[in-house]
Amino acid sequence: MKSKKSKIIAAAILAIAVIMIIWNRNGDSGKLAVNFQYCKVEKKDISSGVTATGTIEPVTKVEVGTQVSGIISRVYVDYNSIVRKGDIIAELDRTNLISELSSAENNMRSAEAEYNYQKKNLERMKTLFEKGLISRDEYETADLSFQKANNSYQTSKFSVEKARTNLGYATITSPIDGVVLSKAIEEGQTVAASYNTPTLFTIAANLADMRLIADIDEADIGSVKEGQRCIYTVDAFPNDTFEGYVTQVRQEPTTTSNVVTYEVVISAENPHLKLKPGLTANVTIYTLECRDVLAVNSKALRFVPNPTLLGEEYTIKDVDAKNKLWTIEGTTLTAHAVTTGMSNGALTQITGGIEEGTEIISDIEFGNKATAKSTERSPFAPGPPPSKKKK
Repeated sequence: MKSKKSKIIAAAILAIAVIMIIWNRNGDSGKLAVNFQYCKVEKKDISSGVTATGTIEPVTKVEVGTQVSGIISRVYVDYNSIVRKGDIIAELDRTNLISELSSAENNMRSAEAEYNYQKKNLERMKTLFEKGLISRDEYETADLSFQKANNSYQTSKFSVEKARTNLGYATITSPIDGVVLSKAIEEGQTVAASYNTPTLFTIAANLADMRLIADIDEADIGSVKEGQRCIYTVDAFPNDTFEGYVTQVRQEPTTTSNVVTYEVVISAENPHLKLKPGLTANVTIYTLECRDVLAVNSKALRFVPNPTLLGEEYTIKDVDAKNKLWTIEGTTLTAHAVTTGMSNGALTQITGGIEEGTEIISDIEFGNKATAKSTERSPFAPGPPPSKKKK
């Protein structure tokens, strides 16, 4: 009998609990908790940029070669050597070059002797011709011999000059002030300059003044202009951020795997010599940059109150404007027509229509009031422990 009564009591309690839950839900039916989100109209920096990768390189880099063939007899510099313009950095063996010069000088002396003889012979033939003692044919033959001797003499002088110049090329000097980046020869090595000029050294002019060559996608190149500020990082110094500016936008396209890019040159001052030639840099070019302007979160401009969801509790005062911001006072939402300027997507410049510091609605959230009340609990949940009263 007691078991039957217990079951009836449990069923009654369960029924009461279900009724209470249904009553709570139906009691709040259609009523949604309104939670406004706010932001302020205030001074901010607005910027947007183009990101790309590039390579650090010296502004001036010269490849030093040789115009004559021979054996390297001496090398005076090594990697990272600091050189001045005109410093001797290597020498070729001069033996063959000196022999070529001596041979050319001997040929010149022979040609000079022949030239002097034919010159005097022509003068004699001219005198005889004027007196009618020889024929015109003999005179013209003497003149022709003189012209040939003169040409041979001039050619021999050019050969001597060339041999002397080649001998000078045996001494390789630095064309600029700078640092030796690479060395491709050792003493005793033979270099051949028959078809092209071999590169012996690569010298960078000033490593304190570098540049960054960035590859910009064709979709972004239209917004890149000279003078724009840039920041970039390199993996060698992940905690450092370097700054520069665009110095040149090159017009020649580069196509790789059907992707078209353009080279953009960015200044890269390097006073502490941290940046090294060849480092890969991740660069951001600020194509839009405006400092200390009145701005607002862009989503506030997209906010539109929904009268149906807000219900009759709230009053909406709207205006006919393309761009507007909303404020709330009590239960009244008021729209303010504003004029906008530049935008980077997240922030939008406000040029008029509302004062600085105004708190505006940026978004709104709705929820069931029964779930919104943090103080509301089930009547069957255990309550707080009773307080102990002093007797």
